[in-house]
Amino acid sequence: MPRFSVVIPCYNAEDTLAETLESLLAQTEQDWEVLIIDDGSSDDTRLIAAAMAGIDMRFRLMKSNGTGPSAARNMALAEADGEIIAFLDADDTWHPEKLERLDAFFEEESADACFGRVTLSDGRTVGTPTGPFEGTLTLDALLSENPVCTMSNFAIRLESFLASGGFNTDITHNADLEWLVRLIGDGAKVVGIDAPLVTYRVSDRGLSSDLEGMKAGRAIALISAARYGFSSTARSEAAHLRFLAARALRIGASGRQVLRLGLIGCTTSPRGWFSNPRHGARVLTAALFSTLLPRLLRNALFSR
Repeated sequence: MPRFSVVIPCYNAEDTLAETLESLLAQTEQDWEVLIIDDGSSDDTRLIAAAMAGIDMRFRLMKSNGTGPSAARNMALAEADGEIIAFLDADDTWHPEKLERLDAFFEEESADACFGRVTLSDGRTVGTPTGPFEGTLTLDALLSENPVCTMSNFAIRLESFLASGGFNTDITHNADLEWLVRLIGDGAKVVGIDAPLVTYRVSDRGLSSDLEGMKAGRAIALISAARYGFSSTARSEAAHLRFLAARALRIGASGRQVLRLGLIGCTTSPRGWFSNPRHGARVLTAALFSTLLPRLLRNALFSR
């Protein structure tokens, strides 16, 4: 049994998949298997994955039914052999020491799952890592700014993943957030690691760039959270709007959209918006000037 099962759902990822797989080969911890789950790609994604599987038997190429990344990730419930499930998206990369850090964490800690810090990239330049998260992840922190950020930044013990029942395949956007709500609500202990472990590619083409879809997905996650007695506060709503405004800046959304998110967030709860004073001031400044600055200049100044 390998220590890790790495689960990679992919769809038309020919431009990024090779780099993603190379980041696995560069890991300092090599006790792993990889499940590459193609979700009906029409480009050369399968050829790239098949070539890697032909070279290294730890790579297993599978086919999903074309219903999205949640169904693909759920295949790990039946197919994964590793003790720990580590998710990785086909356009992200891992820092070389990621699996080694996870191995040490799960050896020393009794937690069910963990996540680290994330470095953002537009494919050309790499920004500074996200801030550290201290302690155990709560529903409030998750639904405010979601410090996990991307499933490429999440690892969970196999038995805990099995107990969770997997992802809801009926949710198009933010299905990972709704799953995390159920995971934490059912008592799983999820802990942050103070180290940048993932490079997350920010794109204006992915699901995460659809801000309206993200908000709709979060609304579903809030319904699930309510079953555990959670009710969002004005402060957490303001923090979430700050998160959305920052995301809008990174993906080059319209200045009007960014400004609207900033103004609503600040008026909803100034304390919530400035719960992280430096970040709140930075995002608000960007929002206020977003309608005046050219898009490329705005992205260069505020996207990291």
